[in-house]
Amino acid sequence: MTIGGRWFDTKNRCYIVGILNVTPDSFSDGGKWNAYDNAMYHAGEMISDGADIIDVGGESTRPGYTEVSVYEEIDRTAPVIEALRNRFDIPVSIDTCKSAVARAALDAGAEMVNDIRALKKDADMSGVIAQAGVACCLMHNRDSINYSDFMPDLISDLRGSLEIAERAGITADKIILDPGLGFAKTFEMNLVAINRLDMVAGLGYPVMLGASRKSFVGTALGAPVTDRLEGSLAAAVIGMIRGCSFLRVHDVRETRQAVTMAEAILRCET
Repeated sequence: MTIGGRWFDTKNRCYIVGILNVTPDSFSDGGKWNAYDNAMYHAGEMISDGADIIDVGGESTRPGYTEVSVYEEIDRTAPVIEALRNRFDIPVSIDTCKSAVARAALDAGAEMVNDIRALKKDADMSGVIAQAGVACCLMHNRDSINYSDFMPDLISDLRGSLEIAERAGITADKIILDPGLGFAKTFEMNLVAINRLDMVAGLGYPVMLGASRKSFVGTALGAPVTDRLEGSLAAAVIGMIRGCSFLRVHDVRETRQAVTMAEAILRCET
């Protein structure tokens, strides 16, 4: 697939999406990169470490988060996106579920929309994406943890988002799917979603996985957010083996090394 004029061989490679949270309250790195100079420095650092895409977020979605206004989210993200596009030769994504924020980000130079509500929260989002002709990531989410049969229900939910995308005119070659680790899922459901990622990949679209530093990793390890690197890398490599093409991460250098090693092993058939 093509994102921002750059070709991504999603059938044969796994790419790294670096997280740039320009927020004061994100669960892992809130307040570290929300100052303009800090954001530029960290983006450059992630690109040097091997990021293929930078994903900019202006609203924390941690458990119990407080929703910010459209205007504040735009004010946090649009100037940073514009500066990234002027300074670096790398696709930039906007992490938002609000169509007005997405539109402002696209005007600022973003080339992908990462919607954590998979077109189901804001009725105008699908039209904004379709009109711009950009790539999008549709992440599984629900308002509550209430499933009859977890993985079949997750797949059904994603099919619903794909139907919205098709009706809006978003072409299949512009869509990435994400199982939504940490969103409306129990600890066990998150593990199942990684282990059965092949079911999501079976829908025929590239898959993004975002396990980095999340609470289920901490639960499995009994570790605080500052000590979840090894668990995040294990989830990333298993996700890659199960069929994901994009890993959305905080720790770019370490994930790039783990992916490079895993790819070398998987390519060796003799």
